[in-house]
Amino acid sequence: MTTPLLMRQTPRTTKIPTPKDDRIILHFDYDCFYASVFENENPALKALPLGIKQKSILATSNYVARARGVKKLMLISDAEKICPELVLRNGEDLTRFRDVSKKLWSFLRSHSWNRKVERLGLDEVFLNVTDIIEYNVQLLNPNALAHSFFQLSAQDPEKGFGFDASASFGCTIPPKCPDADGATLGNPSYARLLVASHLAGYLRHKLEEDFGYTSTCGVSTNKVLAKLAGTKNKPKNQTTLLNLHEGDALSFMGESPIREIPGMGFKTSQLVESHIHQRPTEAVPHDHEYSAKITTREVLEHPGMSPGLLEKILGGPGVERGIGDKVWNLLHGVDNADVKEASDIPTQISIEDTYVTKTLNTQAELMRELHALSRSLIRRLRVDLVVANDDSGHAPTGETAVSGTGTPQKWLAYPRRYSRPSVIDGSQQAPPRDNYNRSSRSSPLPTFVFGLKDGIDYIAERLASEAILPLFRRLHSERQNWNLALINICVTNMVPTGNEDGSIGGGRDIAKMFKTQDAKLKEFTVYSNDLPAPVATSQPSSSRELSNSSENSAAAAAQGPTGTAESVANDNDDHDRQMEDIEAEGTMTAWDDDDNGECRRCPECGQRIPEFAMSAHRRFHALGD
Repeated sequence: MTTPLLMRQTPRTTKIPTPKDDRIILHFDYDCFYASVFENENPALKALPLGIKQKSILATSNYVARARGVKKLMLISDAEKICPELVLRNGEDLTRFRDVSKKLWSFLRSHSWNRKVERLGLDEVFLNVTDIIEYNVQLLNPNALAHSFFQLSAQDPEKGFGFDASASFGCTIPPKCPDADGATLGNPSYARLLVASHLAGYLRHKLEEDFGYTSTCGVSTNKVLAKLAGTKNKPKNQTTLLNLHEGDALSFMGESPIREIPGMGFKTSQLVESHIHQRPTEAVPHDHEYSAKITTREVLEHPGMSPGLLEKILGGPGVERGIGDKVWNLLHGVDNADVKEASDIPTQISIEDTYVTKTLNTQAELMRELHALSRSLIRRLRVDLVVANDDSGHAPTGETAVSGTGTPQKWLAYPRRYSRPSVIDGSQQAPPRDNYNRSSRSSPLPTFVFGLKDGIDYIAERLASEAILPLFRRLHSERQNWNLALINICVTNMVPTGNEDGSIGGGRDIAKMFKTQDAKLKEFTVYSNDLPAPVATSQPSSSRELSNSSENSAAAAAQGPTGTAESVANDNDDHDRQMEDIEAEGTMTAWDDDDNGECRRCPECGQRIPEFAMSAHRRFHALGD
């Protein structure tokens, strides 16, 4: 095989990055995802030109609409002029899309052995299938390739599907391997890619047959190549990149416009193109309107091009170190980043909305939006973090997941810190996101959010008025004319509950610790001669003390802002208010009650001390003397 021109013209002093070709990565991209969700809800829409709008922009459209000239990210007014019969559906509420995305992701994850399944947005998924592919390559019988069987489970040899291993499934690049001798099962790289193409075809078929969603798939040895390969034959198709020899990946990358390369964003592409042309690239108001025409080949053949030069072109305040090396690798089709391991727990959950045609300026407008955002946030918390408490570990489905009815449920995790309502201001009509004036505040998440007995609307109303509005007041003391263009509410720092029953709070009971410390530390304690050693007891002296001790234990066991199972399920408003005093990082704001004997005043120092800690406090004074 001849060395590509691109390789020959690269300066010898510049090191060519070495790719890792021992992995197999699949990249799935659901076709017209937003439109497909509505089409699955109403199959009659499949034959009509369908557009999904968000504010005044067409977020996406189905292929019937695209065939009539409608393009993604068009203004609605322009799209309707091109296609008067365009059917529009509102896609501003992402709930339905998130729910479907999670369902499809869960299906793909169930076919992963190593759990390396990574979502990219709502409609793209990466899978590292190296282990399952290598296992099945070993099972191939060279004498019966046309009757091969792909084993989906290492424990169950009957679970799988039959396939013809004498040829790849779907499209390949190149269409025919130029080195026929190398394209045999004796070539481990080819064998892995061939078998992987059949797994991709099987999963695509199941997505369509079982869920009603078509997809495009790319098959290669890293994430960048797999994603880029998948774009070559769309929709409802797949492409396997047969990069079997040194330079194959570079040849494949050569004709790709740099803006199409995954990881080459708007700003990066614009700066590189400006340097190559030696003139400023025309500024555009929105990044989706910019599409660099310059190809990877033109960049790498530019005189003096190197990682160091890219660092100078792209470097500056706030830019990550090593950006030159990173882009240099991407231009060569080298991406050593692995697929992230799947997790049932998201790192954060964020809800936001933009106000393009009319900014928010009055109290009524603000509260309406805060309630709507809070409702979406609570629903997503329940969908993403609540599972059935029946030892199955499966998430409740349908309204059960959000209404608290039906199967008993438990929390997988809780956010250790609340939300950062990020309030973003702007006075322009649809200003670029980078021109927004951002400001934010955060506070602990109130514990009533985790009550599963109350409805979403009730909790959302409390969250908006009792937690988010006060945070907003810390950002804007004025009562109106804020000119808000975007509001974001986000819960962060997700922490697994650590409890088998899913109760919130995985920490130790501080009340119990105080009660048992005498017995635990007895052999290590030195007592004054005139102070008798206390007798440890594990039982309260009266039924009244039992009631108070139990309530303290429920509150003090909370780690983070959440409390225990008792606090989540308790309908008593006073108890809820007490639980809200628990700080975000696991400390407790003390409260006392003179009427029920919960605390006593020390006769020596006058401090209020819980009953269960009084004996230790007396020893403190005795030892101090």
